[in-house]
Amino acid sequence: MLILPSELSPNQERMSVQVKLRKGANIKLKGVANRVKVDANASDVVALKPSDFHGVIPKLILREGAKVKAGTPIFFDKENVDIKFSSPVSGEIIEIVRGARRVILEIRIKNDGANVAEDFGATDIAAASKEDLTMKLLGAGLWPFIKQRPFNCIANPSDAPKAVFVSAFDTSPLAPDYDFLLEGREEDFQAGIDALAKFSKTGFVNLNVPTSKEVRFNFEDKFVYTDSIGKRVALDYKTAANASAHTGSAKAIKSINDKYGQASDLFTKANNVYLGEISGQHPAGNVGIQIHHINPVNKGEVVWTVNAQDVAMIGNFLRTGKLTAKKLVALTGSEVATPQYYNVTLGQSLDSIFEGNLKDAEEAPRFISGNALTGTKVEKNGFLGFYDSQLTVLPEGNKYDFFGWMLPIQPEKLSLSRTLWSWIIPSKAYRLNTNLNGESRAFVVTGEYEEVLPMKIYPVQLLKSCLVEDIDAMEGLGIYEIVPEDLALCEFACTSKQPVQQILQAGLDLVKKECA
Repeated sequence: MLILPSELSPNQERMSVQVKLRKGANIKLKGVANRVKVDANASDVVALKPSDFHGVIPKLILREGAKVKAGTPIFFDKENVDIKFSSPVSGEIIEIVRGARRVILEIRIKNDGANVAEDFGATDIAAASKEDLTMKLLGAGLWPFIKQRPFNCIANPSDAPKAVFVSAFDTSPLAPDYDFLLEGREEDFQAGIDALAKFSKTGFVNLNVPTSKEVRFNFEDKFVYTDSIGKRVALDYKTAANASAHTGSAKAIKSINDKYGQASDLFTKANNVYLGEISGQHPAGNVGIQIHHINPVNKGEVVWTVNAQDVAMIGNFLRTGKLTAKKLVALTGSEVATPQYYNVTLGQSLDSIFEGNLKDAEEAPRFISGNALTGTKVEKNGFLGFYDSQLTVLPEGNKYDFFGWMLPIQPEKLSLSRTLWSWIIPSKAYRLNTNLNGESRAFVVTGEYEEVLPMKIYPVQLLKSCLVEDIDAMEGLGIYEIVPEDLALCEFACTSKQPVQQILQAGLDLVKKECA
């Protein structure tokens, strides 16, 4: 449901649109990150992985043994030589890891710890032209942060997007809180917004915030609130949640929800934005869902998207002229001993984060760079994905249950249908594994996809047109509006156990090859 825009501030030309989504589902897992920020152990080696950039054919600029600074270009895209990918640290390229047919898998860089960066010069964003900003971002290797719809690939610098979208929240399982990620980075974020607004035909950025946020905490999280007589009280969430344990607990809970249940001023008071207020369950936080309801993509049109944390990184670079390739990631999941937020470097080695922070369990863990629905499986000693702000650790799921779904009373299993009894306790968090709980079956119309996808498309018919490579049908069914992450919840709900995201990506690649 879409409510028409209303003007908020004539002086800043800030507008607001409200979108209420009726469909979707929240998957609640155990292991939400504590609201604590710590520095990850310094990574001796970081890596750039070309596989993080779908559709990019890497061509090396530098070879093994080359000395680099943060911001030094290392490779470029063969299809668009202007798009370069830079080192996140200073040091030396020590290894080019190749796979079958000499495909480049990783470029590993030994971090010298000096944090020396190329100096591109600070930018006066207000006076800079779109062309000036484009050259700056391309030269420093920050352009890959800007992606486009359709196809969810790196944006073409020569395009003129009809809009630029930024989602200020994430509703995927165990997702990090963007208000917490960007706390204290107001100046960087606003600088990034001001720069991106120059690329949009509208002259502003579509910034979307949640109408309200579900507040999820661990018992160990600590807070300070001010009571009715002005006294500041420090307590943990477990104490606050226990009404009999503290006389001010009810006020504390209200204070916590008031503070963290709404989008922060960093987003709601940003300038050069068209503010969207989105309500609903996952995938409400997906920027593709927001684009669909606010400014849909038609054939021949382009919309650019940037992750909120990457907006701040772009802003910091333009303000200082130097690349600071740092970000916060949330370490989450039921198999993590202390889930929390880590300050990391792009391409960080994950071993330094996982080591000593995993629970002892009989079942081997699955390490995921990203969230449980759309993330990429990595090794414990692998490297952080370029676009990821979350790490997830779940049980692998190598064990199988006798009778499976035929036993209706299974309190530790979740089902989006009423096959199991999980619907009786919607607030419960689960320790789920990666088991499909069934084999691939006939791909039939069940209506399950439509229950969790808040888009006006026919997902089953679109996926079947992808399978038979019918480009006309794909275009007619809305393939330009959708990317794999938008159908991730459909894959979770799929009775037929189809690789939904893989099928859609193959269809998008075909359409891009033949029609773009």
